[in-house]
Amino acid sequence: MVNKDLLVTRLDKLKGYVDFLESAKTHGQARFVQDPYIYGASERFLQLAVECVIDISNHIISDMRYRKPESNRDIFNVLHENGVIPFDLMERLSDMASFRNILVHDYIKLDRVIVFDVIKNHLDDFRTFARIISGMC
Repeated sequence: MVNKDLLVTRLDKLKGYVDFLESAKTHGQARFVQDPYIYGASERFLQLAVECVIDISNHIISDMRYRKPESNRDIFNVLHENGVIPFDLMERLSDMASFRNILVHDYIKLDRVIVFDVIKNHLDDFRTFARIISGMC
């Protein structure tokens, strides 16, 4: 059985991160890239959003006794294998898990335009995930 209180709490956090990122992208790419406050906060909130999705997913996998994932990317394969998320979302969230590693470990090489592109084009992936997980609560 999935711990509903835990999921609801984390889904609320995820919503807050996504709401912030939604507002950050309205500044446009040029300002986003140039303004260290907008960019820095956005980069951190993007990292937190991905970590929140990973955390929620790990709790579901543990609570439902699904196979143990081999990596953060594999977390989403496990959810797909068990019918929790569709294939296309699995692929996008797996890519997001890889991007999280870049945010955390390869931040020196990080291209701000790419971060803006991820925020501009992939916030719906977080929302879709949250809707699916909300259905489990």
